[in-house]
Amino acid sequence: MNLAVLLATSGRVLRQLRHDPRTVALLLVVPVGLTGLLAWILSGNPGAFDRWGAVLVGIFPLMVMFLVTSVATLRERTGGTLERLMTMPLGKGDFLGGYALAFGAAATVQALVVSVFTFGLFGLDVAGARWAVLVVAVLDAVLGTALGLSLSAFARTEFQAVQFFPAVLLPQLLLCGLIAPRSTLPGPLEAVSAVLPLSYAVDAMQRLTVEPGVSAAVWRDLAVLVAFIVGLLAFGATTLRRRTP
Repeated sequence: MNLAVLLATSGRVLRQLRHDPRTVALLLVVPVGLTGLLAWILSGNPGAFDRWGAVLVGIFPLMVMFLVTSVATLRERTGGTLERLMTMPLGKGDFLGGYALAFGAAATVQALVVSVFTFGLFGLDVAGARWAVLVVAVLDAVLGTALGLSLSAFARTEFQAVQFFPAVLLPQLLLCGLIAPRSTLPGPLEAVSAVLPLSYAVDAMQRLTVEPGVSAAVWRDLAVLVAFIVGLLAFGATTLRRRTP
């Protein structure tokens, strides 16, 4: 992996994002809007938003980053951009690393904006450290980026890329402990939930909601999320094709 090439790729992606106001709005406005809508819905139930808010601060950006990244990467292939780039001294690792760095920066800004609104305007209160909530939100968004990058290789059209959303993310939402505690799931489903990255993101946010400080269990969840991100990017580098047939 060439650092100069990686940074050049990242810069190109960020310039494209800057000139795409609709995508910028999707990245920044939609998660804030959804979180604000949730706060409004739960405003008549004291304490409800504090229980759900932190978890969804992580989940909403993950969903958005997954959709944006998977479609953007597919466009690079279908438009022939990736094939042209591969004639230059650009490896798959440089391409994916550049995309991950660019969207990771976008994810950080996204998480900061969402957190400012959630803790400020919407009044979220958690027992744990607020900076830890921000870190988990950033990792969730980067996880969505890594999922989008790694799975976009299996799509031939943007419609197929979007179809991965219900196929990949909805099962994780059902099994991650958001609806029912993972310990109450049937044995086979609990075993499946243990190998899904979203389970650890939700577990970390739930602990930060009710536990003061940052416990060892939260640090473990963060380490697992980082391992999933690295593994997904490595997997994406092996499956990435220069163009879509």
